[in-house]
Amino acid sequence: MINTKLNPKLFDEDMEMVSMREGFGEGLVMAGEENPQVVVLTADLEESTKVEAFAQKFPQRFVEVGVAEQNLAAVASGLAAVGKIPFMTSYAVFSPGRNWEQIRTTICYNNQSVKIIGSHAGLNVGADGATHQALEDVALMRVLPNMVVISPCDSLEAKKATLEIAKLKRPCYLRLLRDKTVVMTTKDTPFKIGQAEVFQEGQDVTVIACGQMVYQALLAARQLQESNISVRVINCSTIKPLDKKAILKAAEETGGIVTVEEHQAAGGLGSAVAEFLSGQYPIPVKIIGVEDKFGQSGEGAELLEKYGLTGKEIIKGILTVLRMKGKHFNG
Repeated sequence: MINTKLNPKLFDEDMEMVSMREGFGEGLVMAGEENPQVVVLTADLEESTKVEAFAQKFPQRFVEVGVAEQNLAAVASGLAAVGKIPFMTSYAVFSPGRNWEQIRTTICYNNQSVKIIGSHAGLNVGADGATHQALEDVALMRVLPNMVVISPCDSLEAKKATLEIAKLKRPCYLRLLRDKTVVMTTKDTPFKIGQAEVFQEGQDVTVIACGQMVYQALLAARQLQESNISVRVINCSTIKPLDKKAILKAAEETGGIVTVEEHQAAGGLGSAVAEFLSGQYPIPVKIIGVEDKFGQSGEGAELLEKYGLTGKEIIKGILTVLRMKGKHFNG
């Protein structure tokens, strides 16, 4: 049964689609209104990362550092050290891609409360192609001590996450996509850092997803209902800290896990889930992501199809896990 707090028009032909960047921009202005210590920095990407509304409303709290991502991280760390709450924005391939060492040493090592916003992540940057498609960023950030890593499922969750990380006194990484994505949630859908949400109940297998892959997981689960296969779908928007309680519960109750992410299959959400379950409750786990390849130019939907990140491929993964599950529990 699907969560009643999701968008009731989720599967309609005229389903609402909004960019996660829009939700972030709205949340950022609200965070600035709530707390005068919130400041924003960007690396010559004010419009693209949707911080222009904040810059216009709070010009004295906005810093344009130019095309200098290493400096972006160092300045943000310094502002945090004197009590500010800096949000630093760029494309994910540049931040954390280009300034990872500065994030590691000046932000995480000192446990500074800097909010790193990596926009244009994943495959959906269209013609920009491989050089601008961050498929390794979660792996880079998840490994850093003190870092919180969040990959919201839609624009509304991005807005909620922005407001929540503004209150959290530790480094945070918020991963955003560029293009419009399906609005799955509503203002009443729960969001809490470190807490995964069950978007659909099921007993035969669990799909754990993040970002826009949650929608693809719901499509797969909906189709499999016709074959009497009951799929639990979990939105795991907080990749670190992982909601171990929810994942362990799903593992115990369904006996098989499929993870899905718009990221390299290595090092991201799937790796985090597999690492945890291998030591707590070893069961079949199938990780669906980009298989050790760079992206390329193309429309978002075309690229998801090419790299196997659609409901069709998730169904294949689910059926694989069900076969593995039967073998696993029957000896």
